[in-house]
Amino acid sequence: MVLQKEFSLPPYPRGYHIITQEVLAQLPESLPVRGILHLFIKHTSAGLTINENADSDVRTDFESIFNHIVPENMPFLRHTIEGPDDMPAHIKAAMIGSSVTIPITNGRLNLGTWQGIFLCEFRNRGGSRKLVATIYG
Repeated sequence: MVLQKEFSLPPYPRGYHIITQEVLAQLPESLPVRGILHLFIKHTSAGLTINENADSDVRTDFESIFNHIVPENMPFLRHTIEGPDDMPAHIKAAMIGSSVTIPITNGRLNLGTWQGIFLCEFRNRGGSRKLVATIYG
C-alpha cells in the first residue's frame, strides 16, 4: 500500500517549530502495522528535521547557531532580491534538508522518547508551507 497526501501548514514565524501533531492530524487514523512515513517540504527556504522535542532551549540554540554559521547581509551574496534573509535561508535549508523518513511500528510513528518533527523556518515571513506525506506499508 502507498498513500500520499499533500497538505499545508499555516505560516510560522522564523525559527524551529515542532509540528509532529500537525503532521499526525493529516495522516489516516489507522496507519499500517509496519511501514515508513516519508515527509517532504516543497520549499527551498525552509527545512524538516527530527530533534529534541522537550526543551525549548534546543530550538532557540538551533536558531542562534545557524544564524552564526550563515549570517545575513554577507557582502558577496548576489541573490538578494527577496531580502537579506533569502539566500541565507536557501543555504540553511540545504544544510538541514527537505525531508525526513520515520519508521511506522505497530501502527504508530516510531520516534524516540524525546524526538519530534521540526519545521525549520528560515525566512522572516515564509508564509504557508506545503508538505507531502507518503506512507509505505
